[in-house]
Amino acid sequence: MKAAVSKQEITPGTSVQLTAENRELRQRLQQLEQHNQSLQNQLDWFKRQLFGPKSEKRFIDAPGQMDIADLLGAAKLPVPPTPTEKVTYLRRKRKQRSADCVTDAGLRFDKDVPVEVINIAHPDLQGADANEYQIIDQKISRRLAQRPGSYVVLEYRRPVVKHTPTQQLSTAPLPGAVLDKSLADVSLLAGLMVDKFAYHLPLYRQHQRMAHSGITLSRTTLTHWVKRAIDLLAPIYQAQHRHILLSRVLAMDETPIKAGRKAPGKMHQGWLWPIYGECDEICFTYSPTRGTQHIESQLDGFKGVLLTDGYAAYDSFARNKPEVTRAQCWVHARRYFVRAQAIEPAAVAQALEQIGALYGVEKDIRSKELCGAEKLDYRNRHARPRADDFFGWCRQQQQRIDLVNSNPLAKALVYVANHQAQMRVYLSDPEVPIDTNHVERNLRAIPMGRKNWNFAWTEVGAVHVGIIQSLLTTCRLHGINPYTWLVDVLQRIDRHPARGVTELTPRVWKEMFAKDPLRSALYDHDD
Repeated sequence: MKAAVSKQEITPGTSVQLTAENRELRQRLQQLEQHNQSLQNQLDWFKRQLFGPKSEKRFIDAPGQMDIADLLGAAKLPVPPTPTEKVTYLRRKRKQRSADCVTDAGLRFDKDVPVEVINIAHPDLQGADANEYQIIDQKISRRLAQRPGSYVVLEYRRPVVKHTPTQQLSTAPLPGAVLDKSLADVSLLAGLMVDKFAYHLPLYRQHQRMAHSGITLSRTTLTHWVKRAIDLLAPIYQAQHRHILLSRVLAMDETPIKAGRKAPGKMHQGWLWPIYGECDEICFTYSPTRGTQHIESQLDGFKGVLLTDGYAAYDSFARNKPEVTRAQCWVHARRYFVRAQAIEPAAVAQALEQIGALYGVEKDIRSKELCGAEKLDYRNRHARPRADDFFGWCRQQQQRIDLVNSNPLAKALVYVANHQAQMRVYLSDPEVPIDTNHVERNLRAIPMGRKNWNFAWTEVGAVHVGIIQSLLTTCRLHGINPYTWLVDVLQRIDRHPARGVTELTPRVWKEMFAKDPLRSALYDHDD
């Protein structure tokens, strides 16, 4: 009887309704699975950022984080509020000091600091009437200098001479300093900047090292010295930027930097944009935004090939500019496939193998030292067929009916389809690299420094970071000791004609002045 009742209840209308409900439930289940997979992909990405070798973040007071008491099931004891009290007092008004003042008492150092004495001859004691002068006293002026890993005080002893017939007193002139009315020797200025920007040692740590060496000065003075020195180097940076824009092939990227205070406890998000020229020169330009307007201003007048990643701002810049050709980096396309490796291991393995074959061709070109027409011919015979096969494989994969839009492999295929023309540019131009790895390698100076000095207190400070990092990174690209270059250029810049400022850029300086660079008085005295 029960079976009969069940058959009577299942009517044709009920069967259709159940089928529709099942279809709806299956669609809903598929959507939930896709959403769950998307969330899992995001979780995997965050895990790589948190636990990968490039990050050492730690969370403090995270709302969802369990502590050992939670794991053991122990009850948390209430934390009593910290007692507070109101304190009022009077203090003396701070003494006004000049921005370059070392301390209230001037340069101070203890007996453990080595002192190098430099005796300066008076010009009147060298002439024919030298017997008419007599030394009655000495004026002592001190400057703080630096040897790698140590500090030295340069003590200039200048004789005070009295002209016997006229009873007039005179003193030998003090050699000029890089910074007017400054106690810093050029060796110290170069050391401060190299330690901070090349070796990522923040100024407050350098200040601690000075204190441990027996030097007493204010930390603000170090900041002021570095700022003034970078201001002197700004024209050289600008000359290098102008020369980079003359390149026929440019590579460009961007990296974030915290610069300027946005709100209490929050820093403004700015961006440094490295521009890499074909003569192995690089310039980091700062912008408070990541928009196309900055690219427009920095690449004004550029004509040639612009190699970048797939960021839309570069497409907006090159649009309606027939003189600019957009080229696409293959590494960024490859990274999209790597993200899909856990979900589509077989397909991703095929994609990576085909892209690896293109890099094998580039390796052969480097080993054979091909260039120009020979390089282009080799790419046409070996790389172009492989690229055609890769793009054809991508089109076939896009036809898969099981490939949903949220799948990372689908996103990788769309990325390749949208940038296929730009990714082919390097096949028809031997001077265009296959990727922007050369930019990213030299971009590391910014994130490496960011892990140490964390942020730039002002946007002007971020501009200064871009200036000095541009010059020091270019020194490294040309095999120049940045310390030697800084010591020479900081002394040469005030006597060098403005029209020849390009000669002080690292690329040209290496040819003109590297064989006999100017040195600090510290080393001249050692000789």
